[in-house]
Amino acid sequence: MASLSASNHVARVLSVANQLADVDASSRIANSWRRCLIGHKLDPARQGPPQTLTEAEVRHVAEPMEETIRLAMPELDGLARVLRDAGYCVNLADTNATMLFSRLPAEADAKMFMDWKIYTGSNFAETFEGTNGLGTALAEQKPILVHRDEHFRAQWHMFSCAVAPLFDHAGRLAGAVNITSCRGDLERGAHQLALAVTMEATRRMEGAIFRGHFRDAWIATVPGDGGSGLLAYDDDRRIVGACRSARALLGLTDGLIASGIDLSRYIEIDHSRHADEIVELRRTDGRSLGRGHVAPPLRAKSFALRRDAPVDRFDALCKLAGQDPGLVKSVKRLRSIGDHNLPVLLHGETGVGKDVFARAIHAASNRALKNYVALNCAAMPESLIDAELFGYEAGAFTGARRDGSKGLIAQADGGTLFLDEIGDMPIALQTRLLRVLENREVWPLGALKPVPVDIRLISATHRDLGRMAEEGTFRTDLYFRLRGMEVRLPALRDRADRDDVIRQIASEEAPNCRLSEEAWSLLSAYPYPGNMRQLRHVLRLAGCTAEDGVITDADLDLPPFGGRAEPDLEAAERATIVEALRKHGGNVTEAARALKLSRATLYRKIKQLKVETAQ
Repeated sequence: MASLSASNHVARVLSVANQLADVDASSRIANSWRRCLIGHKLDPARQGPPQTLTEAEVRHVAEPMEETIRLAMPELDGLARVLRDAGYCVNLADTNATMLFSRLPAEADAKMFMDWKIYTGSNFAETFEGTNGLGTALAEQKPILVHRDEHFRAQWHMFSCAVAPLFDHAGRLAGAVNITSCRGDLERGAHQLALAVTMEATRRMEGAIFRGHFRDAWIATVPGDGGSGLLAYDDDRRIVGACRSARALLGLTDGLIASGIDLSRYIEIDHSRHADEIVELRRTDGRSLGRGHVAPPLRAKSFALRRDAPVDRFDALCKLAGQDPGLVKSVKRLRSIGDHNLPVLLHGETGVGKDVFARAIHAASNRALKNYVALNCAAMPESLIDAELFGYEAGAFTGARRDGSKGLIAQADGGTLFLDEIGDMPIALQTRLLRVLENREVWPLGALKPVPVDIRLISATHRDLGRMAEEGTFRTDLYFRLRGMEVRLPALRDRADRDDVIRQIASEEAPNCRLSEEAWSLLSAYPYPGNMRQLRHVLRLAGCTAEDGVITDADLDLPPFGGRAEPDLEAAERATIVEALRKHGGNVTEAARALKLSRATLYRKIKQLKVETAQ
């Protein structure tokens, strides 16, 4: 059956290439198939894995991109967190389509990617692998979705790839961001939404790369029909850089920028107001470009901080705590323990931001300039955790790297080791971890002597480790070793400052959009079973789909939630509505105004919660 399917695909490719098939002959997929067949002389029936570089070769290839990877890494990690549970693998590739960074999905889906060598070091250039998301997006320098049998080679038909090319500070192609799914139950439309999320994440990566390169310049965000562009200029108002979209918007070229052309030739910016805020931007002929953002040089910001006020290293933690009393109290306790090497255990539901909180604890410590190393114990196959955590010597086992591996604990020496979902760590490895904490040394697999380590340990879990210890499924002695200080991170629906958090995340994920009244009502009332991660995902997608910069309720992907927290939330919501109606004599319009809801939203909730309007 497989060979018959492959034969059918080969026939289809040949028909399209010869313009005999009943398809749009000008489509990008058809054009790519013709390139592969006629230009690259590829065989769509060919079997076999992609070309894969050795670890040393990957390091050599990645070296010129080190700064780009560093600046893009926060967004890449965020994208991987958002898409991991949906079964997507996330990759960053160079301009030759060699994957230099990979994050695999949950274990159930990860095996497929490992088996087919879709990971760091693999090359998916169109000239080798035919039509595929990564290779074709780079060949055309445009975002693309290649869904299942749209791939040129029949063997890739179980995959769907959504890819956005990545451009550097000068508008040159720097690589591509690829997400790939092997799930056959998702339609093309679902992957199209994932492509929109990837494109938005890539846009933010490009912004981080641009700002990192021009950290000593003023940067203006210039709005345009095709999306906002970034423009860099010096203190004398000479343009020193422009991103790809800003070049297209203003007609800038490398030659004009190199000549130090004056900013006033293109745009007028009023610096009489305070910097680092939204300002009205105009062309020199007086036509409005709309409202944009102007930020001073990062060096100026840092000087101002040193001159005007000392930097509080706990600022990031304070911002995460917001106005929630429990979190504010926890941050106060974290301040009190200062730089004492006390382990911290973070407890909270999936998606509340345990990794973000752990990073902030690391940044507030005297280890901030050392490594922060993270391992998700639930995402790593049990057979690999041992080697990843403790490292191994050369030849320690079949398939081991020729030069061995240092291991995450040794990599975190002097810094912080973050073990996420530690409740999923196998008992045997718990014993080894306990020995590391007691002896402050680690034994790599196959080593003849231990390696001394100095780490601060932060652990996180959504499980009840105390109960697990009582039941014997988690070591009691390790539990108390980890629980030097326990910080409980509340679910988003339980935070006292939930509305403030939603507004803040909306400004970060959809900075150029505003929320309609109906959208705000939905966001404010929803219980968020996926917590912060879900909220960011929802708003990131809404920012991509919003028309005219306004997010409506139709842009919000908020599925019905029947989780365990819903009954209590519904009861409280129902009681609030009943009370508002009682106070206003059953007048729905007045009650909606008091609750800051639209009348349509209140009617919908009255029906949903079975509230009698006569009450």
